[in-house]
Amino acid sequence: MIRLLFLLLAFLPFTDIGRINAAKEAAKKAYLKGDYKKAAEQYSYLIDSLGIREDEIILNLANARFQLNDTALAKQGYQQTASSVNPDIRSASWQQLGVLSNRSGKPEQALEAFRQALKANPSNEDARQNYEMVKRKLEERKKEEENKKDKQDQNKKDKNQKDKEQDKKDQNQKDQQQQKEKQQQNQQNKSDQKKDQQQQQKDQQQQQDQNKQQDKQNQNKLDPEKMKNMKMTEEKAKMILDAMKSNEVQYIQQNKRKATKPKDNSKPDW
Repeated sequence: MIRLLFLLLAFLPFTDIGRINAAKEAAKKAYLKGDYKKAAEQYSYLIDSLGIREDEIILNLANARFQLNDTALAKQGYQQTASSVNPDIRSASWQQLGVLSNRSGKPEQALEAFRQALKANPSNEDARQNYEMVKRKLEERKKEEENKKDKQDQNKKDKNQKDKEQDKKDQNQKDQQQQKEKQQQNQQNKSDQKKDQQQQQKDQQQQQDQNKQQDKQNQNKLDPEKMKNMKMTEEKAKMILDAMKSNEVQYIQQNKRKATKPKDNSKPDW
């Protein structure tokens, strides 16, 4: 690569070589001083104005834009250099793509990017630390999700059990209420039957009293025709009694006269 660079520079005018070197030096100094805006301007000048398409220059421009929080353009630069033939540049590019993915809340993509960075350069310790960090983060998140799911399942199970117990309790209360209402209805029926019986007895007693009263009234009520018949009957009965008394007196007197005549012993008793 260095030989190719020298060959390319050999075909450039001396003035262009001077501008390229000056721009590279200025960009490097600005980046190390933290003046990322100036560094980005110098790297852009090298690429756009001087036509330098070196992977290192593109990666450095992406790093300067990353420091300026211009993540969209930084990502484009990293994606261009992620397939570089230089393993160090390729590893650094994948590492930065992993950082961007992790910042955007995509840890799975970040983990794969860090893995590609380590694959390109196993000695990239920054990529290894980021890989382990994101891996732990994913494991913790997975564990939290499992715990959350277990908790949700347990809560659902507890809720189902609670619902069943509540349903059973409600059913028992409903059965008790129905039983109570049934008992109350039976008691009411008995009470109604008792009242009906008492009313019937009262009605019967009133009817009997009315009948007695009617009989008494009927007895006390005088029918002139009956009285007339009763009077004739009494007179007739008196006449019969007088006649019977008269006959009885005559019979007694006759017996007395027969007893004074001497008995004839010569005649049989019959």
